[in-house]
Amino acid sequence: MAALARWCLHRRLPTVLLWLVALAGLTAAAGVAGSAYSRHYEASGTESGHAAALLRDAFPAQAGDTDTIVWHTSGHGTVRAADVRAQMTQVLGKVRHLPGVAAVDSPYAPAGGAQISADGRTAYASVTFTQDADDIPAAQARALVDTAKAAQHGNLRVELGGQAVGSTESAGAHLSEVVGVAVAAVVLLIAFGSFAAMLLPIATALVGCGTAYMAIVLLGHAMTVADFAPMLGMLIGLGVGIDYALFIVSRHRRGLRRGLTVAEAAQEAVATTGRAVVFAGGTVCVALLGMLVLRLGFLNGVAVASVLTVLLTVAASITLLPALLGLIGMRALSRRERRALAEHGPRPEAPGSFAARWSAFVERHPRLLGVLAAVVMAVLALPALTLHLGTSDQGNGPAKATTRQAYDLLGAAFGPGSNGPLTLVATTDGAQARVALDHLPAVLRDTPGVASAGPVELSGGTGVITVVPDSAPQSRDTSQLVHRLRHDVLPAAERGSGLRVYVGGPTASYDDFAGVVVGKLPLFVGSVVGLGCVLLLVAFRSVGIPLKAAAMNVAAVASSFGVVTAIFQRGWGSEWLGLGRAGPIEPFLPVIMVSVLFGLSMDYQVFLVSRMYEEWRETGDNCRAVRVGLAETSRVITSAAVIMIAVFLAFVLSGDRVIAMFGIGLAAAVALDAFVLRTLLVPALMHVLGDANWWLPGWLDRRLPRISIEAPAVRPPRPAAAPVLVPQGVSVGLPSTPIGQEESWSSESHSTRSRSTPETSRLG
Repeated sequence: MAALARWCLHRRLPTVLLWLVALAGLTAAAGVAGSAYSRHYEASGTESGHAAALLRDAFPAQAGDTDTIVWHTSGHGTVRAADVRAQMTQVLGKVRHLPGVAAVDSPYAPAGGAQISADGRTAYASVTFTQDADDIPAAQARALVDTAKAAQHGNLRVELGGQAVGSTESAGAHLSEVVGVAVAAVVLLIAFGSFAAMLLPIATALVGCGTAYMAIVLLGHAMTVADFAPMLGMLIGLGVGIDYALFIVSRHRRGLRRGLTVAEAAQEAVATTGRAVVFAGGTVCVALLGMLVLRLGFLNGVAVASVLTVLLTVAASITLLPALLGLIGMRALSRRERRALAEHGPRPEAPGSFAARWSAFVERHPRLLGVLAAVVMAVLALPALTLHLGTSDQGNGPAKATTRQAYDLLGAAFGPGSNGPLTLVATTDGAQARVALDHLPAVLRDTPGVASAGPVELSGGTGVITVVPDSAPQSRDTSQLVHRLRHDVLPAAERGSGLRVYVGGPTASYDDFAGVVVGKLPLFVGSVVGLGCVLLLVAFRSVGIPLKAAAMNVAAVASSFGVVTAIFQRGWGSEWLGLGRAGPIEPFLPVIMVSVLFGLSMDYQVFLVSRMYEEWRETGDNCRAVRVGLAETSRVITSAAVIMIAVFLAFVLSGDRVIAMFGIGLAAAVALDAFVLRTLLVPALMHVLGDANWWLPGWLDRRLPRISIEAPAVRPPRPAAAPVLVPQGVSVGLPSTPIGQEESWSSESHSTRSRSTPETSRLG
């Protein structure tokens, strides 16, 4: 790592130019290729997936995206009034001639009577595009919205729904990025006191994430990548990218204050903290790649895209950042710090910071504080016990969105099930099967939970029946109807006839997907936790450290799920926050959040415990190791957490419900991890366990490879002066200084510090 830092420092301008050329080249290539993301979140081999495949083969004309224009009259008129009918007929005629529109089903056509509500105040028209929603250009969807909305006036209200229309409403993505970066910049400026030092983590993260974003655009042409993957990548990349650069810049500034030259300080920062950054980034990648265990096509793309983002942000932190450190020179320090260094030279700093006092307080009351932290985590996790995975549709969007308005109008006029009808696709084998299929609509109409069942549509040997439930698509009642149809109603209708019927539609598809995810979740979580524990076992040569890390990570995941469930499923403040109506949680959310949260939690574990481990190996004193490690790292960890929380919460402004779920879930997890787990529960538990924290069987110690996460820095010799005095009641202390100013410290002279490790520790 030191050699890499030297190379980047000696070739500062070429290094910066290489990154800028890579970013510009990928941006140009992505602009030429365009995006090819997918909005289909399906699990192969499921019944709903088979139904969708049969439908595409038998009815190719219906394969394009279908959107809806809904209009409603207020006052005394109805949609059948001559003026309303003339105006909307004219609008539908214009829509029919828009680019990309294949067909428009008007309620004023002879067969369109069912598209007008019983009270005559609401009607809708179905607009079918020639392409799937993924392939419809934004301009075509916007033209549909503008053409239909032009008819709205006074007593006539026009709203639109559908996937293509929904794509026109996600306009806050870049705003969220700007807000997140702006908040991070303010925190960094306060922390460093230097505008130049503040810019470095921001610039490094933006270049790394920007390069990754453009690479993900191209990746979408090589494999299936979900449409939310780029935003998720930016969310993760900005968070970890700024944090990783923050750790390295903090170490660099510490070296400058110790009297090192710019080159020496940068090399030391990359050789020490840079190694920890690489290890932490590797744990994040391992956790994200755990999604591959599920063997779900679109999640594979999400995993690869997220890993690519993390890898590029890590690469920028250990190559681009040292080059930038060389360019700004001593301006990494504030003017006050540079003036003090010039006037007084390097000198030890007096103890007495809040971090040291907090560390001593935790040491004195480990059991009480540990129980308190555990209770907080348990209470926040309680809502997760009612977690419901299911369909989250446009009915859960913001109240002012046209898609939400259309959804509510249809639900009020035609019943809640009209927003997500089930599609029954049947294959017939002979005359007997055709007879059974003809009788099936009557059987379905008598089934509890069914509001209506349409006639059979035939294409060769394939038939389709549209079933409208009497409950909303995201309702548990609709899921129960799907189960009833599959296990009771349809088997009875198929028996002995050769008929085979598959249940599809939004609710069936999401229920199937959720079933696949839940079935594979133990294997997935076991893989992620297991690999993470192996990495920590090798790094810290302790059985207890990995086990505690796994328990803390599970606690962070459970509590963050509790927060997400309370806000998005129970609706506690969701409308007030502009996040839409309460509804179920997306089936793929637990998988992605577990991957990301385990990776991010491992980051803080590495930075906290690596300092404790260094002190333990040097002194063999567990209490001292925990006290010193917490005091020297808690300030930078909590400050980094504030930045990451700000970045994650800013993505709530994206206008995308899924991204908002990720943002709030990750922000809650990071906040709990940094302020409850790593600075309270973990050190309290380590104080209680004592030397057992570092126990490792001898036979395992001899077989494990030996690695060093963070190579020890070369410390300047200290004069053999009197020991540093500590105020009464405080075991140790830190200076009350900006981030990264804390030096290695102790309550005794450096020259008298023991450097031997007890034989009982079995540490190499």
